[in-house]
Order: sequence, then C-alpha cells, then structure tokens
Amino acid sequence: MPSPLRMLRRRILTPNVAETQLARRGFHVKTPDARELLETVGSRFLEGYAYAMEAGTPAEAETRLETVPARFRGFAYEGAGMGFAMLDGLPLPGRGRVGEFLAGRGARHNYMVYVGIGWAMARLPRFRWPDITGLDPLLRWLVLDGYGFHQAYFRTEQYVHGRHRERSFPWPADDSPGYVSRAIDQGVGRALWFVGGTDPDVVATLIEKFPERRHSDLYGGAGLAAAYAGGVDEAELRAFQDRAGIHRAIVAQGAAFACEARIRAGLLGPHTELAAQVLCGTDAAAAAKVTQDLRPTGRSTGPVPSYETWRQAIADTFTAARS
Repeated sequence: MPSPLRMLRRRILTPNVAETQLARRGFHVKTPDARELLETVGSRFLEGYAYAMEAGTPAEAETRLETVPARFRGFAYEGAGMGFAMLDGLPLPGRGRVGEFLAGRGARHNYMVYVGIGWAMARLPRFRWPDITGLDPLLRWLVLDGYGFHQAYFRTEQYVHGRHRERSFPWPADDSPGYVSRAIDQGVGRALWFVGGTDPDVVATLIEKFPERRHSDLYGGAGLAAAYAGGVDEAELRAFQDRAGIHRAIVAQGAAFACEARIRAGLLGPHTELAAQVLCGTDAAAAAKVTQDLRPTGRSTGPVPSYETWRQAIADTFTAARS
C-alpha cells in the first residue's frame, strides 16, 4: 500500500486522464474502435506513470506494471519511465530511480522507458533534466523521440500544424548535435499516428504538409507507431505503405523497431505481426532479428550517429529483400 505522501504525490503530479481524450486533443476520429484504442493507450500510459509516482522503489512499480494487459503494458512502462525521470529531476529525496528501473524489469522495455524519459524532459525545466550520459549511447536517441512525441501530442498546433522544429537543443556535444532535430522528428512522426487517429490517409497528408526533407523521419516514426500501437487492418497498412512511396523502406525500419521492442518485452500481438508482414515483408521475429543483426558495436561521433547508420542499414535490408 503506497504511503499517504506518495499517494498525494501521485495526485499532484499525474496529468488528468481527460488530457488523452481525442476530442480534448482535437485529433481525428476514424472510428469508435480506433478512438477507444488510442484513448486506452493514453490511459494506460498514465496508469504506469501513476504507479511510478506511488512506488517507494522501482521494484514496487514493476509488480503493478506486470498486471497491465499485454497489448498496453509497454505503454505503461513508458509512462513509468517518465514518472521515474520526473522524480529524479524534481527536488525530492533520492536519485537514480531511472537507472534502478532499467536494471530491473524495465530492461526488457528499454525502448519504451527511454521514450518516457523524453516525456519528462518536455515537462521539466532544463536545469532539472535527467542525466542521459549514462544511458546506452546508441539507444539514447529514443529520448529525443519521446520529447518529439510529447510536443506533437500536447502542443499540436505548434509542432504539427505549425510544423515547428527545434533550432537549439542541449545534447551531449560529442554526440552528433546536428542530428538532434531529426531524432525529435521521429517522435513527431510517431505522434502523427495518434493525431491522425490511425487513419493512413490523414496521417500521410499531415506528413506531406511538412517540408520534404523531414518526410523520411516522420514516416519512420509513423511506421513504428503503426506496428506498435496498431489500429489498422491489412488494407489500411498497404494504403499507408503506398502513400509513403520512396519512404516505404524507412516505414519498414520503424515497424522493425516496433517488432524488436515488443518481442524483447514478450508483448508481441497479432497487430504487430500483421504490420511486419505488410510493411516489412516478413514475420515479426525475422524483422526484429534484422535490427539485432545490424546493431552497431562501435560508436560514431561524426555528423551521422551510429543510430542513423543502423536505421538506414535496416531500411536498406528491407529494400533489398523486396527487389
């Protein structure tokens, strides 16, 4: 049972679930089922966040996170990642919650936890941002993905309809600073799957209103969301693939990341399997293996980070497989 102080902390710091309702956000509603799916994703995210807020230790939160239905458990872990990053960033007793979380069951959900850390960065003042230098140098770009998702989801007018792009963003100086805005765009693209209500035509139209140089990263993020969150049938996935055109390989890369994240966490479901078959041309296990086999072992400090080299190698593999 959480202490009264931690329960109060939860009430004060947890966003209202109404903030995840599509009508409140002004997002497109494709069908009642799609709306229910996306709103459930939001509520489960906040559930995980609340578990972190109430927990005395990350292990306490993990016990409750494991009760969330498999389809939505990754989102709950993402929310908990945000929660622990928020607690680490606030002037509260104790630090290192994120590291402890990632050393436990959170390790299997590291993709989602890293994204959750980015949500916290969007809510905290910069001098309170969590220290990301100890995170995996390859995967920590996902933190910026999470930041971009948050901004597009909650500041939609500015980041989606106004197509705002970060011009100056603090990031480790030796870690390809010129790539920062691209990593954020990948999160914006992932959020567009929600803004567009999982409607492939609406999502593609939103992407195409951005400058062309941003399309690849936006499509990659949307492809990840299509495979991880779902909300579409086979015909809709094929329609989205067709609309992606020259960017269909990076859509496949995003879907492969989703396959790896779900399989690593033991959360593979039919919707991700279907997305792998349509977008990657293979089953989810094979798509995930591509990401594992091509994972870089070294670290690049040039203008193009190893993370982007990895993404492109994955995309090229699916292009070659289809030719």
